Amino acid sequence: MKKILLLSDTHSCIDESILKYVKQADEVWHAGDIGNLQVTDEIKKLKPLRAVYGNIDDAEARLEFPEEQVFVCEGMKVYMIHIGGYPGKYRTQVKNQLLKEKPGLYICGHSHILKIQYDPQYSVLHLNPGAAGISGFHQVRTMLRFVLDQGTIKDMELIEWPKNKKTEQV
Repeated sequence: MKKILLLSDTHSCIDESILKYVKQADEVWHAGDIGNLQVTDEIKKLKPLRAVYGNIDDAEARLEFPEEQVFVCEGMKVYMIHIGGYPGKYRTQVKNQLLKEKPGLYICGHSHILKIQYDPQYSVLHLNPGAAGISGFHQVRTMLRFVLDQGTIKDMELIEWPKNKKTEQV
């Protein structure tokens, strides 16, 4: 059993609002648009991290993290990419990976809109954690946390807080 914290679109923001939940997780997944690598460095000081780069990430981030990842965690196959689309509106690259890999979880970021949706066409649960950072049009910062246990996902929680809430930057 593993407690997962899923976040995306930090855009160089890492503060106590995020780190409080990092400390409670067993593993952290970042679905891209990291920004400054201080974000991932701070997370890695506390917990194991899996991440992909996003469209705003520079060459340094692209050297450290892949564009997409396929991995198994606690019996659950996961496919993660930053820009991928939603059920019914996937990029071709994503459709091909969903057909080839047959993951149970498909994760993307980019939109800054939290979304949880099951896609019966590909038998996959789609997760977009929204945006945990302060840059962008969103008004509420969001992340997801859940438990993976023997190939099942349970105890899904939405974490949200106001974008304008002042918190201490790390």
